[in-house]
Amino acid sequence: MIRFRPLLIPTLWFVPGLALLLGLGVWQIERLSEKEALIASVEAGLQAPPIPLDEALKLGNDAEWRHVRLTGHFLNDKEVYIFAQGPMGAVGVHVIAPLMRAEGGTVLVDRGFVPEALRDPATRATGEIENETSLTGVLRLSQRPGLFTPAPDLANRLWFVKDVPAIASSMGLDVPPVLIEADATPNPGGWPLGGQTNIDIPNDHLQYAITWFGLALALMGVYLLYHVRQGRLRFE
Repeated sequence: MIRFRPLLIPTLWFVPGLALLLGLGVWQIERLSEKEALIASVEAGLQAPPIPLDEALKLGNDAEWRHVRLTGHFLNDKEVYIFAQGPMGAVGVHVIAPLMRAEGGTVLVDRGFVPEALRDPATRATGEIENETSLTGVLRLSQRPGLFTPAPDLANRLWFVKDVPAIASSMGLDVPPVLIEADATPNPGGWPLGGQTNIDIPNDHLQYAITWFGLALALMGVYLLYHVRQGRLRFE
């Protein structure tokens, strides 16, 4: 038989504390399910065959991570740059260039990475494609600057986040709020280096859930042990 006479003050601390820890654990389990669904969606999009850009745009936000194909002329004189790290941690930029589509309209394309020494288009002139070209890339949605994102250096056309509406506005263009990240098909001269789509979706929710449930179990153990030592919990 168990005889338990809980003390008021410790119980008033224990009950909300336990409820909070269990609630956080359950919340992390729910987030785990959502994150796994997101990862599955990303993988499905990346494995699907390329579709025309117009078809992708009709899908709205569901088009992110889909491969799309498009044809047009690059407006090389309007290209801008996103600060980035490339292969082996090299410091450089992503080259963002508007593509005037053969079907009409314009879209921004992330052509890929160039090291800082090659930011100037004159240093990679063969990669500045002048003629009509076709490409395939991954559709990404526009990003929003964070609280600590540096302001763009408009004089040098240097940006720190892929904020498509703001970048397009600086070019004097009207484009859909998406960015096409070109695939790894080599460019003339080797630069820009395409295929830079970064799939980094952290999924630590199971570890967090285990931590919160573990703390809840530890709290319960301390609470019960305290009552045992106070003679308020007995096993007869």
